[in-house]
Amino acid sequence: MEPINQTPPTSPSGSPYELRDIIEPLYRSRFWMQLLGVMLILTGLLTALSIIGIVVAWIPVWAGVALFQAASAAKRGYESSSEADIKQTMNKLRTYFLISGIMTLLYVLFMVATMLLGFGGAMMGMDGMGSMSGY
Repeated sequence: MEPINQTPPTSPSGSPYELRDIIEPLYRSRFWMQLLGVMLILTGLLTALSIIGIVVAWIPVWAGVALFQAASAAKRGYESSSEADIKQTMNKLRTYFLISGIMTLLYVLFMVATMLLGFGGAMMGMDGMGSMSGY
């Protein structure tokens, strides 16, 4: 068995990465994370205004809050190089992507089911029209 390499990862220039270097892209993207977070929260609140929407309105709100928290943790992690804040940033982003992925999958399945039901209804309607020709 080969020994595990204990040297830290290095940047293209050959110097070791620092935590601040790793979190910097997320730090610079804070505005967009916050904007998308606010938009998701507003979407959830508007969805809650409908009778059926009130059942699922919490999902975009949850995703928006997770993004907003990720942006705040990225700022703290960049400014303090705190490993805990950087880890919280990654965990909040994981939560956001998990929610988004599951919701996208459910949306696609719902759309396929709707198309199949629509296609089946159209076929049944056309079948009924054929029997009316002798009317």
